[in-house]
Amino acid sequence: MKKNTPNLAASAALALMVALLLAGCASGPTVAELDALTDRIVKASFRTQGIANVERVTATDETNRACSEADASGQRLDEKKAKAIEEANFKSIQWPSDGKFVGDWRQGEAIAQNGRGLTWTDDAKMANGGNCYNCHQMDKKEISYGTIGPSLYNFGKLRGVTDVNSPEAKAMLEYTWGKVWNAKAYNACSNMPRAGHMGILTEEQVRHVVGLLLDPKSPVNQ
Repeated sequence: MKKNTPNLAASAALALMVALLLAGCASGPTVAELDALTDRIVKASFRTQGIANVERVTATDETNRACSEADASGQRLDEKKAKAIEEANFKSIQWPSDGKFVGDWRQGEAIAQNGRGLTWTDDAKMANGGNCYNCHQMDKKEISYGTIGPSLYNFGKLRGVTDVNSPEAKAMLEYTWGKVWNAKAYNACSNMPRAGHMGILTEEQVRHVVGLLLDPKSPVNQ
């Protein structure tokens, strides 16, 4: 019978972190030192398996880096930096290639209620879910939903979208698409995944989720 053996590299990194914390208890380690130690622990503890690549855990961009540093320091990102991050992320939004913002709300509901995808047991050929239910309420009939994000019930109705094809709906269509595609374009350190930007959802899937949120016939707007 094979015994479980400790990950020595991870243990050593943890021991080093504890020693650093104890040695510098008066002022504490710098963000850079904590980042370096965290990177070592992650690389020592995670491995690539199936479609789950360890680089997805270790890789970061300027947006995540800046927000993580602000969070670690206990201070909010300064307004100028936040605005620059939002502008950069807004420029990265890919708008509908065919100009069509709204898809089938029924498919959007299935995507929103699906939390599968991107784990080592998942098939790369299968579409990912949006996992929206894990943070938002979308339907009054739901008895289980997350509260990290605001309720999306009546999302379109509260914003006056009664006809998705009307000129008046254009601004809300663009905002909703952009928010789903890359939430950090509107809130630099948003906890919402950048579904389109990070390749979690395809363009077609984003279109269906927008339909779920804005189509007057969707259960979201009943």
